[in-house]
Amino acid sequence: MKIEFGKEPDIEKWMNLVNKVKSSFPGLETKEALDDHRQTVLNFMRTASAICAKTEDQIVGVLLFSRKDNMLCFLAVDEKYRRQHIAERMVACMLSCMNPEKKVIVTTYREGAPEGLAARAFYKRLGFVEGELTEEFGTPVQEFVLKR
Repeated sequence: MKIEFGKEPDIEKWMNLVNKVKSSFPGLETKEALDDHRQTVLNFMRTASAICAKTEDQIVGVLLFSRKDNMLCFLAVDEKYRRQHIAERMVACMLSCMNPEKKVIVTTYREGAPEGLAARAFYKRLGFVEGELTEEFGTPVQEFVLKR
């Protein structure tokens, strides 16, 4: 398993994974939304802000981040490859690219939402703490903040 920056030639395999996990993410419900997400991924790839986990023939983990905002924007791992520390390795790679003087922010489902149980536990295990309640794509979410 290799953790590396995603490049434009990776887009089809990247989007194959996104299509597998899209039901877990608000804002990816329609073909138009997926097309927009594809363009977003390409933009992140062009700025070396897209990290992926690769096996020989597929992408099994993806992460998008903003250096400017010190924000983890999107993180997903193929269900078959979970519990192998892939997400943790991608987050570590991301953190090495971010400003260590600034807090890192990510949003996920609010407490009580079944879709957010694993993500909330994961971020807490990495040292993120609960922050502001907000909304994204019409879905109630909560910020998690990592102070470094």
